[in-house]
Amino acid sequence: MTELTRQPKLELHLHLEGAAPPAFIRDMARKKSVDLSRIFEAQGNYAYRDFPDFLRVYEAACTVLTTPQDFHDLVLAVLEQSAAHGVIYSETFLSPDFCGGGDLLAWRDYLSAMDAAAEQAKARFGITLRGCVTCIRHFGPENARQIALCAQETAGGFITGFGIAGDESQFHPQDFAYAFDAAREAGLGLTAHAGEWGGPDSVRAALEHLGVSRIGHGVRAIEDSTLVDYLARAGVVLEVCPGSNVALGLYPDWTSHPVNKLRRAGVAVTISTDDPPFFHTTMTQEYQRLTQAFDWGENDFAAIAQTALAAAFCDADTRAEIAKTLEAT
Repeated sequence: MTELTRQPKLELHLHLEGAAPPAFIRDMARKKSVDLSRIFEAQGNYAYRDFPDFLRVYEAACTVLTTPQDFHDLVLAVLEQSAAHGVIYSETFLSPDFCGGGDLLAWRDYLSAMDAAAEQAKARFGITLRGCVTCIRHFGPENARQIALCAQETAGGFITGFGIAGDESQFHPQDFAYAFDAAREAGLGLTAHAGEWGGPDSVRAALEHLGVSRIGHGVRAIEDSTLVDYLARAGVVLEVCPGSNVALGLYPDWTSHPVNKLRRAGVAVTISTDDPPFFHTTMTQEYQRLTQAFDWGENDFAAIAQTALAAAFCDADTRAEIAKTLEAT
């Protein structure tokens, strides 16, 4: 195990289904007699051409996750892999759309199974997980209202956040203001995907209309110096996923990625893997590539962990527990 692997890490931007190991999904498909061969390449990895095709493959993989037990097993598989790369605290995006079709009663059953798996993973692997209920942008604003209801009714304990993901080209952040207002009233932390496929204006719109404290990705803010200055002054936290951005072609290589420029400008950034098997990455590999591209070292990564801890959607006791773990290393 390398020094970078051992370094304790906090990951704030992880899609649960997108973190499913390909072998896990293939095995699930075999057990259920579902033909998903079209979403895998010859080597067994997920196969997609571009971001819209990535969304198609992602949703196809989700079709074999049909029961609470499936999601229980998925949580254990994902957290075992995360813990193996030094992750001590993780937040994962969970969509009731994929866990019971958005039905509140079904969502409670799925949630109970995932919460139980998270407790098992903490005992086995020493990793803490919290859930961020997530509406899917391209499913539309009305659907998001139902997802927000699921979040409201199950807020607290395991569920600590609310967000939005999906195709940034569909609808406008203002269309989802009702859902975010409902989540805010429930006391949930708020985040939104923006500034990935949408430009700086998408970040501004998410901040203005959704009132989030964190932005998922947000890297294209670098194209607007005034916005960068605002993010730094306001303490808006970016959940940056460099490996994802490079794999999807947003930037041609790691040295071209703006995470270092954003950090030097005073913007609060964290590091995550997004959908790690899709992008052939791990938290260790993210750290290794940041070291190679920008000469980041142990102190940089320790500072990143503290930024993530301050921004985490968790209760004070959990924050204090994670802080003690960081101090002990």
